[in-house]
Amino acid sequence: MAASIVTRFAPSPTGFLHLGHAMSALYAWRRAREGGGRFLLRLEDIDAARCRPEYAEAILEDLAWLGLDWDGPVRVQSAHMAEYRAALDALAARGLLYPCFCTRAAIAREVAAIGNAPHGADGPPYPGTCRRLPAGERAARIARGEAHALRLDTAAALAATGPLTAEEEGEGAFGIDPAPLFGDAVLARKDTPASYHLCVTHDDAVQGVTLVTRGIDLKPATHLHRLLQALMGWPVPRWRHHALLTGPDGRRLAKRDRAVALRALRAAGRSPAEVRAMAGFPD
Repeated sequence: MAASIVTRFAPSPTGFLHLGHAMSALYAWRRAREGGGRFLLRLEDIDAARCRPEYAEAILEDLAWLGLDWDGPVRVQSAHMAEYRAALDALAARGLLYPCFCTRAAIAREVAAIGNAPHGADGPPYPGTCRRLPAGERAARIARGEAHALRLDTAAALAATGPLTAEEEGEGAFGIDPAPLFGDAVLARKDTPASYHLCVTHDDAVQGVTLVTRGIDLKPATHLHRLLQALMGWPVPRWRHHALLTGPDGRRLAKRDRAVALRALRAAGRSPAEVRAMAGFPD
């Protein structure tokens, strides 16, 4: 018998949900419910500077008003930092992480100086400055208390795993190569003890997610997430990246652009059924 489908919706409580969020949540919820599976809710609140309790409460309220239910307790990432630290320690023990003391400004200057080409998923790929530091210098700078991030040595990681593929639902398997997109990705920094990439991949494994549904803008992240899964021996889900809702100007809906919040639509008298239809899911 085929395993039951498990999907999830994992917003960050950095603002109120808008129609784009509603579309993603409804897509994951319907896939789970139509497949007789489970739909999970997770709050990705590792960004302590931007996340707010009032936004977390509003997410639960807005989803319930929209007519969505979820299975089991809500997983809140900030309550699981020790788990992410253990994953980082495991990677470090294998020599796959290194401390990076470069500021964003310094990286931008070096990239500009060497004429590095197109930007990847997280900006210009890191040129590897601190990867080349001697171990003694690294240790001395850490001992002095210098702020640093932890980067994944992508070349070493790929050498450890060998060739990898991921499966996009409806398209089939595709090859994995995070190097051009992320360079040596940051997996932790002082202000964020574990990165989005590490936490989301860890949590999908812990929660038994079998189908990751998310916007097409996040498809490049699959390259890095698949590599982390291989390194950590985590289960490998399938992926389904859906189109994004756009506004009248053709730009995708985003909190930073002050997209109309679901609660504003509710306050204006819209019904849950109307909002579901606006998000592309008519009853």
